Amino acid sequence: MTTFTTYYLEMHSPHQLNAKILPDSLNIVECEQPQYELNRFLYQLVGDSWDWGDLDTYTNEQWQARVEDKALRTWVAYYRGSIAGYYELYQPDNKHTEIKYFGLSKENIGKGFGGALLSQAIISAWEWPGTKRVWVHTCTLDHPNALKNYLSRGMEIYKQETAQLD
Repeated sequence: MTTFTTYYLEMHSPHQLNAKILPDSLNIVECEQPQYELNRFLYQLVGDSWDWGDLDTYTNEQWQARVEDKALRTWVAYYRGSIAGYYELYQPDNKHTEIKYFGLSKENIGKGFGGALLSQAIISAWEWPGTKRVWVHTCTLDHPNALKNYLSRGMEIYKQETAQLD
């Protein structure tokens, strides 16, 4: 069995953000008109490299309900006209904003986009009215630099758990 560790990180003030500058070649656009098919595609595009699977059994109706939930917002990053990555923010209580999903497509890993995209995700979270805390979780099954990126942007670990894969 494989053991993995999940890290829960948070930020309580936008002043904690150690932002990485967004390169001119990377454009980030919010999906203001929900399209569950797009979110499903983004989830697979980014998540397949890391064996994301928690939404694999979702039906079209579940995807639609999830994406049309007013507590969920999605942004897509484009590089040279192609999707470079994305992030979703989730704010169910008008106070705590979670970076629900975040990542780059495999073709865009290693280009220095991760820190800039995460910075924009955190900025977007703080710009969402009511946000008092931004949080995220990652684990040792994610990209090897994921935890380092979150910590480098100013997030702090508040909890960690170790578990085994079946």
